[in-house]
Amino acid sequence: MEDVPPEVPLDFAREWVEFPDPADPRHIVRADLTWLASAWTCIFGRGCAGVVAGRPDDGCCSHGAFFADEDDLARVTSAVADLADEDWQLAPVGRRAWTEQDRAEEGQAAEEGVRSLRTRVVDGACVFLNRPGFPGGAGCALHRMALREGLHPLVTKPDVCWQLPMRREQEEVERPDGTKVRVSTIGEFDRRGWGAGGHDLHWWCTGSPAAHVAAEPLVLTYAAELTTLLGAPAYEELRRLTEARLDHGLVAPHPASPAPVPVPVPVVLHRRRPGAGPPFEVRPH
Repeated sequence: MEDVPPEVPLDFAREWVEFPDPADPRHIVRADLTWLASAWTCIFGRGCAGVVAGRPDDGCCSHGAFFADEDDLARVTSAVADLADEDWQLAPVGRRAWTEQDRAEEGQAAEEGVRSLRTRVVDGACVFLNRPGFPGGAGCALHRMALREGLHPLVTKPDVCWQLPMRREQEEVERPDGTKVRVSTIGEFDRRGWGAGGHDLHWWCTGSPAAHVAAEPLVLTYAAELTTLLGAPAYEELRRLTEARLDHGLVAPHPASPAPVPVPVPVVLHRRRPGAGPPFEVRPH
């Protein structure tokens, strides 16, 4: 029987921060500090159990990637044109057709016959996933090419791939005084982020201690992704606030991350009688 790394429950206390974008006061950022201060990191090929049972080498690439919009598709199309055969194991298949239509099966989308475009699935996983044993290395061909070219993978990969497991939601909000603002919410893409089917995934990394092993908080290791999602001024403020919260100690740390090490704080005790001498410090052992 496969040994699957454990996961913490989906519901637990979280800390949030809200602030105006320094570059645009009409843009408000809400961010989950519990998630951004966590030690999560991708462990593909280093203990990832995969989202489909018996296919750990797929990671989260078993179902292909859906495109967010035309810009997303155009950017990936340009990257695919630059893929070399040494980057892409399934090039002989994928160069003929690397996308496919996927018909929604539930809700209003099905009633309207809506079809979504995604990367093609070949032999149970994304056409861009290099399998173990490929001389160019296992993993995403688009990711490999980006690193070889000195680019960040967010330049070449579909939006959903480089954003995971960061979740951004945007909405226009009318305030009580009638003013309108755009609110960007940044949080954890947990099992619920996939919809009802997320609960059926074989394993999901964001809630597993096995994936919370980074030496730095997520707000730093995902700097490029967060900057792209929010803009540089908003990201810098988010980083400042997250680091300040870490300096003071989180009230609600992520339960999948290692317990924070307490920082000794000197306690200043004042004498009862004024003029009896200066206060003295008692330092914790």
